[in-house]
Amino acid sequence: MNAHVQAPTTVKTTCPYCGVGCGVLATPDGQGGVAIAGDTGHPANFGRLCSKGSALGETVSLDGRLLHPHVDGARTSWEAALGTVAGSLRKIAEQHGPDSIAFYLSGQLLTEDYYVANKLAKGFLGTPHVDTNSRLCMSSAVAAHRRAFGSDTVPGCYEDLDEADVIVLVGSNTAWCHPILFRRMIDARQKRGTKLVVVDPRRTQTGEEADLFLGLEPGTDTALFSGLLVHLAATGAVDARYVADHTSGFDGALERAAAIAPSVAATAAATGLSEADVAAFFALFSGTERVVTAFSQGANQSAQGTDKGNAIINCHLATGRIGRPGAGPFSLTGQPNAMGGREVGGLANMLAAHMHFAPEEVDRVRRFWKAPNIITGEGMKAVALFEAVARGKIKALWVMGTNPIVSMPRADAIRESIKGLDLYVVSEAVADSDTARATGKKTVLLPALAWGEKDGTVTNSERRISRQRAFLKPPGEARADWAIIADVAKRLGHGAAFAYPNAAAIFREHAALSAYENNGTRDFDIGGLADIPDATYAGTLPLQWPLPKRGKAKARLFADGRFYTFDGRARFVAVQAPALAQAVTEAEPFVLNTGRVRDHWHTMTRTGKSQRLSAHRAVPFVEIHPDDAARLGVQEGDLARVSTPHGSAILEAMLTDGVRRGNLFASFHWSDATASDARVGALVRGVPDPVSGQPELKATPAALTPAPYRNRGFLLTRAEYTPPSGWWWARATVEGGSGLQFATQESSRAVALAMRGLFQGLELAEYADHARGHYRCAVYDGARLVACLALAPSAAKPGWEAAKAYFAQAEPEPAARRALLSGRAESASAGPTVCACHGVGLDVITGVIAAGAGSVEAVGAACKAGTNCGSCIPEIRKLLPQVLARNAA
Repeated sequence: MNAHVQAPTTVKTTCPYCGVGCGVLATPDGQGGVAIAGDTGHPANFGRLCSKGSALGETVSLDGRLLHPHVDGARTSWEAALGTVAGSLRKIAEQHGPDSIAFYLSGQLLTEDYYVANKLAKGFLGTPHVDTNSRLCMSSAVAAHRRAFGSDTVPGCYEDLDEADVIVLVGSNTAWCHPILFRRMIDARQKRGTKLVVVDPRRTQTGEEADLFLGLEPGTDTALFSGLLVHLAATGAVDARYVADHTSGFDGALERAAAIAPSVAATAAATGLSEADVAAFFALFSGTERVVTAFSQGANQSAQGTDKGNAIINCHLATGRIGRPGAGPFSLTGQPNAMGGREVGGLANMLAAHMHFAPEEVDRVRRFWKAPNIITGEGMKAVALFEAVARGKIKALWVMGTNPIVSMPRADAIRESIKGLDLYVVSEAVADSDTARATGKKTVLLPALAWGEKDGTVTNSERRISRQRAFLKPPGEARADWAIIADVAKRLGHGAAFAYPNAAAIFREHAALSAYENNGTRDFDIGGLADIPDATYAGTLPLQWPLPKRGKAKARLFADGRFYTFDGRARFVAVQAPALAQAVTEAEPFVLNTGRVRDHWHTMTRTGKSQRLSAHRAVPFVEIHPDDAARLGVQEGDLARVSTPHGSAILEAMLTDGVRRGNLFASFHWSDATASDARVGALVRGVPDPVSGQPELKATPAALTPAPYRNRGFLLTRAEYTPPSGWWWARATVEGGSGLQFATQESSRAVALAMRGLFQGLELAEYADHARGHYRCAVYDGARLVACLALAPSAAKPGWEAAKAYFAQAEPEPAARRALLSGRAESASAGPTVCACHGVGLDVITGVIAAGAGSVEAVGAACKAGTNCGSCIPEIRKLLPQVLARNAA
């Protein structure tokens, strides 16, 4: 029986994907599956879900799950595994000191898990080397907040997006990465005429929807906002009273800004924008009271990410537009609990409850925890931490809920360095992630609970704490991360400090620490929740911090001009002039930008299970400007090798003028589990920001060359199949099984022989024209279709949409069987997926447009595309003029 079986009942929980923190209604079916709907009562989404959230029910299977503890590849008991971890940690600490031990955590952890991990490491083991994949996400925003406000405080809330008259999106493809917030922005435009300004080197789907798109040169954001600060001062748009009463450092920041971008013309020259566009932006910002500037990974993931954040904040402080309805700087976090990790000290430069390393703060946490080995200074941040693993300084590494061998910069070097660890522990829900498959001298895999099984809290981008609740039984021997850590702590002799009966007890301690000796001196205070009983915790509704014992929660902060610096004043920061972390060279003439796609999340360990989410972008790709592609002899759909001094990947070329000439864009989602040669993280140098330590992921010098293969094709199978060495391939989940798109130098005859050998004993129907290099086959077990393949020369690469539709039928009709061999569809295909929420294909959308649907709304009314999360609306809008023009001709 499936370990997930449980009586059906609807449970309110929170989405495990981005930092929007949407409410989800989960109704288990009693057979291990679950129906998913948006929670109309949750203030983050009011019932809306994006494509990823809508498909959560397709991702809860136990396929690929780590269900039992393993030591050095052999299944073992929890007792033996935890004994190995505790014993090894004790031995390593005795021989090399506690600072030879490191933890690498994740924004996928719940706050309670995060809290216990940090308490054990920083308070009881005595190692400061605890960092998180959130270092790659929003640590520059944290540093910018602290420099400006004296605290890591997001001043505003989502309602500001509803009430703004101008929304400036900096380095944020919100339409794809935070779709539910983007729908609020589009709603605001429809209701109140809100203008959207998008600042990004790449014209993303969000940029295509902008009223003003500013496609600046990579890394020049500080020049743009320095120019804006100068303009605000020159045109009398500065709120002189607010600046005088509530801030310091304005003159120095303005002087530096004037040195960087003293005029509209100078700003245009520094950013590569036209003077007209710069002037239009400056006029829009200075002339509008209600402005929200939302910034995300495009700004943060930079060697100057902190300065970019402060350049933005400077402009809001100068105009007093902060903490007011519809006005303020707004950091859009990438992960569901990046904010919760900050609250408990998940970053190497923080202690718990937003405290740091002033002696009085260290002493306060020591006394509260009764911690014998409290650390007194910062640990190594992610990039430095993994460099220390390579140097042998770190002897033991415990990774929880993340996949750094795919997502970290210079990932190849990290994979190699892990081999030298004396102890390598991975707490993970997934058995076959690249990180779980790596090995040290002593390797321990610990099965953790996944979304739907674990219970605790997460905090979203607007400081709103929501519950993730369990609605599925723990599978196999999987356990909560906090419980695993607490058991190791007990074996190390710290049992009294980690005797938590449940997650609610951890949350109460976390809340109590936030209020401990606070008296309004720290921004993070949820002391009002420190005494809640288990039943209240179980039913807690979403709420925002601060929530002190006395007083009310605040949706916005700093409107009163009171900040968390020693004198209560905000700080203007004099930022540095922009410069790329590394200059392009003749050998690496391109600037490589990395990021996400619409329907996948991180390294696809969850979203990769969904055939809907796998349909939109089924293969790893690189975007290149058509002029650059023509110069290199690369055509749409060709395979191309992208290389840097740190690694290489072979990706399918997508030609678009959305990227600037000389720029490339590639997504980091694919791993060795899902593609043969597409780990984009391995290519990235990752020069860290000197303030935040966040690595540069948006501007690595790179080369691109054609990677020709003799033949291209696809293979659909009921079970996953890994092709022979030497083939290029990418795997995607399809309805009924697994799909591979592949390329090979082998002849069609050799591929035919391989298929006959692979499916020996089954019925093999074939079509072969080896003289022209064409081969197709379908494999049957009786009437059941087991597999199908199509191969052709690369220039005639076969499409797989029709074949996928036939493969979804366990026993195809005779017409479908004929079509699999002929390569000619007997019935109309829906085409490549455009709308993942409703599974609407390209051909369906172009068909309804041709039939008279002349607007996005009309398309939605005809076929539902674009009516849920709206992340496909930019693509639908682009199709409208193409189809209408074609019909007119």
